[in-house]
Amino acid sequence: QVQTVESGGGLVQPGGSLRLSCATSGRIFSINAMGWYRQAPGKERELVARIDSGGMTNYADSVKGRFTISRDNAKNTGYLQMNSLKSEDTAVYYCNRFPPIRAFWGQGTQVTVSS
Repeated sequence: QVQTVESGGGLVQPGGSLRLSCATSGRIFSINAMGWYRQAPGKERELVARIDSGGMTNYADSVKGRFTISRDNAKNTGYLQMNSLKSEDTAVYYCNRFPPIRAFWGQGTQVTVSS
């Protein structure tokens, strides 16, 4: 059974940075596009960034220029570097394939941006 484990979240002040990691037990990302998603309280889960197998990236307008998605296929791991964080970035962050596979959702990692 494939497992996805997100880590690296926490409490950070506005303008701060965090780096999220996504470790998987299988090669669910190595030949597929992967994405980082987030879900804020009372809102639906949304795609934040995605990266295809060739390294091409795409970002939601709300994070463009502040977030950077990357991947290390040899380690079955994905990353999301988040800079210049804003209060509206507060959410639980998840990684998954793009498009997502229901069975691959992990527990997510909480990111809270607050002074």
